[in-house]
Amino acid sequence: MPNVSSVSEFLLLTFADTCELQLLHFVLFLGIYLAALLGNGLILSAVACHHRLHTPMYFFLLNLALLDLGCISTTLPKAMANALWDTRAIPYKGCAAQLFFFFFLVGAEYSLLTVMAYDRYIAICKPLHYRSLLGTCAQMAAAAWGSGFLNAVLHTANTFSLPLCHGNAVDQFFCEIPQILKLSCSDVYLREVGALVFSLSLAFGCFVFLVLSYVQIFRAVLRIPSEQGQHKAFSTCLPHLAMVSLFISTAIFAYLKPPSISSPSLDLVVTLLYSVVPPALNPLIYSMRNQELKNALKKVFGNLLFWKQ
Repeated sequence: MPNVSSVSEFLLLTFADTCELQLLHFVLFLGIYLAALLGNGLILSAVACHHRLHTPMYFFLLNLALLDLGCISTTLPKAMANALWDTRAIPYKGCAAQLFFFFFLVGAEYSLLTVMAYDRYIAICKPLHYRSLLGTCAQMAAAAWGSGFLNAVLHTANTFSLPLCHGNAVDQFFCEIPQILKLSCSDVYLREVGALVFSLSLAFGCFVFLVLSYVQIFRAVLRIPSEQGQHKAFSTCLPHLAMVSLFISTAIFAYLKPPSISSPSLDLVVTLLYSVVPPALNPLIYSMRNQELKNALKKVFGNLLFWKQ
């Protein structure tokens, strides 16, 4: 029975059997990746270059853009290379690194989305205290990144210490924990119990905090007398809530769904929804209804055109 030491590489999922369809998937992924790079890059430039955006909300948005860039850069480039060169292989150490960075960035993003909900709660429910939030922005962002790092260390170390006896074919386009665990021949649940308890406790705490924050936010917004004020408050909160809901629901389904309803096509769609769609759509959603960010982006484009001339 082969164990983990005998596995030198893993074989990732291929999207199609023909060269033409492989190239089509490469072009599709390339378009999504470039859109994510452009959108998140513009947000980073706008927030960094304009002093009017140096507020807690935009500081957290800058961190979210960094996490989105890292998350999508961990998975799509390798998938694009495999589609372009018609290969499936990823080295053992490369797989471990990909899993670690992806889990680190996704975990940090989930924690950061919780912090952003708290930011919106303070801004809408306790506006007089909002400036005092500025002094703790760095600490809250560091806590979000730190929780993701700790989660990634625990799960990566645990996952790659398991003996493997079910081959090396991963039914996903990147190295994902549930797919690696399927290759194990040990009692996965006993080995994972410690890490799972920590992760689920953290995730549940964040989820409860998110729900309570938005309950208070919506109660405060509905008490605003002017319709314009309600519209402005909802326009900043609803996009965030929509992306949080998509991210959390698909990630929970991917990691906690019963094995009886698992299938390669379903796993692929769910994974795309929480790993690829949010990094590509977050810049559009957060800038679409935000006039300050729109004005800053116009200035960025204006400066670019000026330097070209």
